[in-house]
Amino acid sequence: MSDATEANGTAAAAEAAESGRPADDGAGGRHVRVVLVDDHRMFRTGVQAEIGQTAETGVEVVGEAADVDQAVTVITATRPEVVLLDVHLPGGGGVEVLRRCAALMADAERPVRFLALSVSDAAEDVIGVIRGGARGYVTKTITGTDLVDSIFRVQEGDAVFSPRLAGFVLDAFASTDAPPVDEDLDRLTQREREVLRLIARGYAYKEIAKQLFISVKTVESHVSAVLRKLQLSNRHELTRWATARRLV
Repeated sequence: MSDATEANGTAAAAEAAESGRPADDGAGGRHVRVVLVDDHRMFRTGVQAEIGQTAETGVEVVGEAADVDQAVTVITATRPEVVLLDVHLPGGGGVEVLRRCAALMADAERPVRFLALSVSDAAEDVIGVIRGGARGYVTKTITGTDLVDSIFRVQEGDAVFSPRLAGFVLDAFASTDAPPVDEDLDRLTQREREVLRLIARGYAYKEIAKQLFISVKTVESHVSAVLRKLQLSNRHELTRWATARRLV
């Protein structure tokens, strides 16, 4: 490549980044800027290796984050076209990231779109992030090729779901028989819900801390917040509350 050609390519990429439009590259002219949000570094590394070969896939990974605060900071700074978002994150979960990035999603000229990428296929996880504004939800069993395709579809404004989840999502939002929103449960963050379930299943604080990769003190703080928000007095009442809602 000549110096002039390289300089022109660099200038075009810089102009594209500044304007928010995709830059042309060797992947059939497609290009999308992506941020990876997942609290497992090895998983982020694997995704980066699988889809981040920009010349072949057209996907440019411009940032990574491991918790809610990092995610909001990186997304705000880089303004990617698509964010691959894990549902379960320290600091409030994927739903909290969506809530704090609502203005970026609503930007008519340069919207940041979210695609949930999670090991979970639980109903409340899927519905939670879709209500929060995510454009799709795929599970971590997806192939690299399909993930790249899903990213570009979300960039273009499509809704994308893993095959098994698509019908469920449609039914959940379209059915007149869908259960009403549980306002009490909606007061809790994603992490508080995780702690709630484990407490209700009889786990000790140390066991919960180990399973969620947080400190015992953080577990205690979450339990206190859950009890306060639900106006309950102790873990026995909390267990009865969770059991009545079939959350255990």
